[in-house]
This record gives sequence, C-alpha cells and structure tokens, in this order.
Amino acid sequence: MSISALDIFKIGIGPSSSHTVGPMKAAHMFVRVLLERALSHQAVRIETTLFGSLGATGRGHRSGEAVMLGLAGHEPDAVDPDRIEEYLSSIAKNKKISICPKCVIDFDAARDLRFSMVQHASNHPNAMQFTAFDANGTTLIECNYLSVGGGFVVSADMTTDAALPEKAPIPALPFRSGAELLSLTKTHFRSIADVMHMHEARWRSQADTDAALLNVWKCMQSCIDRGCRTEGLLPGGFGVRRRASALLGKLTANKGKELSDPLRLMDWVNLFALSVNEENAGGGRVVTAPTNGAAGIIPAVLSYYDRFVEGANEQGIINFLLTAAAIGILYKENASISGAEVGCQGEVGVACSMAAAGLCAVLGGSPEQVENAAEIGMEHHLVSRPVNNWH
Repeated sequence: MSISALDIFKIGIGPSSSHTVGPMKAAHMFVRVLLERALSHQAVRIETTLFGSLGATGRGHRSGEAVMLGLAGHEPDAVDPDRIEEYLSSIAKNKKISICPKCVIDFDAARDLRFSMVQHASNHPNAMQFTAFDANGTTLIECNYLSVGGGFVVSADMTTDAALPEKAPIPALPFRSGAELLSLTKTHFRSIADVMHMHEARWRSQADTDAALLNVWKCMQSCIDRGCRTEGLLPGGFGVRRRASALLGKLTANKGKELSDPLRLMDWVNLFALSVNEENAGGGRVVTAPTNGAAGIIPAVLSYYDRFVEGANEQGIINFLLTAAAIGILYKENASISGAEVGCQGEVGVACSMAAAGLCAVLGGSPEQVENAAEIGMEHHLVSRPVNNWH
C-alpha cells in the first residue's frame, strides 16, 4: 500500500479529476519523459489522442485544454486558474507550445488533439496516447497513460502507477481491508487517525503531514468562499446560473437560528457543498476529495464540524482528514474511485463514506463506530441491478 493521504486529497482544478486533472498530469509526465531521454530538442510536434470516455466527453470536461496546459509545463496544483484562459489563448494564437525553456513545438489543436470514442487497447475507459515526432515526421517516442480516477495516472505501457514515487516505501502499518485497519487500532491502542499518522511517517514528519493537511483545509475553505461570492452563469451552453451566492444571502438573513433548527444546519451544509461544486464546474481550484465530481461533500461536512460543533479545532480537522483518507485508500485499493468505471457510487458514495467516517471520529466515535459510519455512508449509494420477475 503506497498511497498517501495527500494522494487522496490533491489540490487541482475543475471540472473533473479524471478528465481534466488526469490529462494535465499525463501531458506533463510525457514531457518529463522527453526531457529524461534527451528527446525534447528533437521534438517538433506532439500528437495526443483521448480514447473512450475521455474521447466522448473530453470537450465538455476541457480535457484538450488540460493537455495543452500540461504540455506547457503547468501542473494542476500550481497553475493559476485566473490565468488559464490567457495561457490557452496564447497557444491558440501562436500555434506553439514551449515544453521547456528552450524547446518550442508546433501545436495546432485541430490537428494535434484527437478525440476518439473507440476504446484503447488497454480496455480502460480513460486512456490517452502521446506521440512525439521529429522534423522528418518520424516517431521519437509514444507513451500511453490511463486516468484511473481522483487524478491518479497510470502508465499503460509499464502497468505501474506513474502518479506515485518509484519504489514507494512500504508503510510501517500496512492495511488492505477494514478488518486489518481495525486490528491495527486494537493492537497499538490507537485511533484510525493515529494509524494514518504512522502510515504517513514513511514520506514525511508528522509536523509536515499536519501542515500539508491544514493547507488542504485552507484550500477547501477558499473554494467555499469563492463559490459563495461568485455570481453569474457556469461555463457551457445550458445557461446554468450559479446558486450558492443567493442561498448564502437567504441563510445570513436568518443567522443565529441555525442551532434551533437542525434543518437550517443542513441548509448550510448544502450551501458549502454547492459552492464547491459550482467552483469545480467553473474550472476553479478545488481539492479532489477523492475526486472532483464529489469534491463538495468532504469540505461541506468538515465545514459543519468547524463552524457548528463546539470544541472544534485544528487537531480535529487533521484527524478528520486522516480518518477520511484511510477509508478512501481502502476504496482506491480494493475497488475504484473512477466514475467512468463504477459510476457515481465510486465518487459520491466514496466521498460520503469518507466524510461519515471523519465526522464520526472527531465527534468521539470508536474505530468500530467509525468503520460502521463509513459502511452506512456507502450503503445508501450502492446500485443494485433490477430483477426481472416477468416470466
């Protein structure tokens, strides 16, 4: 098990972790391969083909634009969302991309970006192929990647997880199931968050882990704030109007009555989730938690804890995120968090399960109660196939 809590909670941009963040990371990784193999100076053109689900819905998810940004050296957690249109406009106007300081390639999106609904040879719904050509039109190198959900990218050529460090260290306390996780809490008399702290210690100190998680929380808060302040229409041709700002106005008009009406508290939780979802749809900066499609759930529940639970503090926020990450890792390792593979239960269901576990933990639940909360959170998102009793 080589997945970190900071792999589950990644800072990126909308609207999709698998269709926007994944392609951007894959493009950036391809350029890195060119640089490592000393091929970047020979490359004059790069052609990208998006297959399957990426090919079918990539235009709506801005997958092509994400590829261009990745080739230009931008990464999801660092690119300035307010300058994305500027970067893309420059590429479209000049028909060139600088893949490194002294390496500029020709790039015409109409020619070099292909959207194919045909399934890739890997048989994965989110596959990408990058091909670099020299001045004679000869192929220099071709790489294939899979976007497997939550911003994770896998090399289809090597069948290894290219999103994680090579030879990732084995965790001090490995767990691959809920039963193993609970066993560790009993053996070491620790909470699930404590077990995760030991797990994260293989990558960084506890202080660094805590600081990184608080930065994730800061990003979530900023996303909620931007979503609540921004008005107007969301991108796309349907003319969908943002609603979070108006809902905030209604709730603040009755501020102070939240604790007397549990349903009013739920309105706030809905506001927090809606604001993140609208920011994601608008291409803003969000935290994949564990995906962009489900990015609003964990920030909403964590905001409920922060604003309305007496005694809430930074340590509670850290413990919430660590506990939620432990549950997310189990789903990532044993099933999938990709909507293209397993539908909404792989995104919204997992996020709900993670949020339920995190909230239960910070409200004083035992590890067994936390596991039960996670199970209940997923249970209500499971989809069963209807039985045909017509004989």
